[in-house]
Amino acid sequence: MLRKRFDLPLAMDPTGRFVAWITAVMVYLATLALAGFMIVSGMAERWESGLAGGITVQVVPLVEPGVAPLPERVEKALAILRGTPGVRSATPLSAEATSRLIEPWLGREAAADPLLPVPTVIDVETTGTVDVGALATRLKAAAPGVAVDDHATWLSDLRGFARAIQVAALGVMVLVGIAAVTSVVFAVRAGLAIHRHVVELLHLMGATDRYVSLQFESHVLGLCLRGGLGGLALAVATLVGVHRAAGGLSASLLPDVALAPWQWLLLAVVPLAACGLAVVTARRTVLRTLESMP
Repeated sequence: MLRKRFDLPLAMDPTGRFVAWITAVMVYLATLALAGFMIVSGMAERWESGLAGGITVQVVPLVEPGVAPLPERVEKALAILRGTPGVRSATPLSAEATSRLIEPWLGREAAADPLLPVPTVIDVETTGTVDVGALATRLKAAAPGVAVDDHATWLSDLRGFARAIQVAALGVMVLVGIAAVTSVVFAVRAGLAIHRHVVELLHLMGATDRYVSLQFESHVLGLCLRGGLGGLALAVATLVGVHRAAGGLSASLLPDVALAPWQWLLLAVVPLAACGLAVVTARRTVLRTLESMP
């Protein structure tokens, strides 16, 4: 199908350049959409594994009359947490670990400042259902300045966010496919209209509709292959550039945009899928059009 010689002078058609360019743009957009889908899916999996079945408790430093010192309030909170049914462990984070958490927002020097009033963070792992509301009430009554964050609430919001991005990425890929099919249909019909007399001559010489279809399929395949490879190269360059730019920022501020080797191989399938879709579309368009010709 990649032969260089055609009985139809399709290489002279002005629509050929249009198909190559539109394929490059479509493959570029589809590759970025697929990469975004995979990145968000991986990010959602990390959220699930890191936040599922957990609660975060913060004990804030308070300088008020009648309020116990921070270490004493932390011990009271730990005693309540460890005695709560469904709580497997309650571990306070070290000062170094807490500094690493706030470093992306305050900077290394400010986060390491001993005079900075940093709350004590307690990482709580659960093994069953815990009434977070009742637990928060008990903690606040026993140790003022306690804040309880339920990871289940965070996960619900993060799942909705990830699903929205995934649906948007799938929508982009569907729209790209529709646009690619439309462009191929337009180009093939234009080619048939331009070379109608040549097609009729080939029929008189004994050529079948399938033979004429192969002419268009070969032509479209070559155009889409060149455009698809160009679009893939631009998409890969874009992803590499974004990855390098994100490497200079803190990992806490942006999701990991690195892709696994199998994911890069999956991106390489996008132009091949575009070529296959274009060939099938060209075949069906030519055969249907020729059926309606006298």
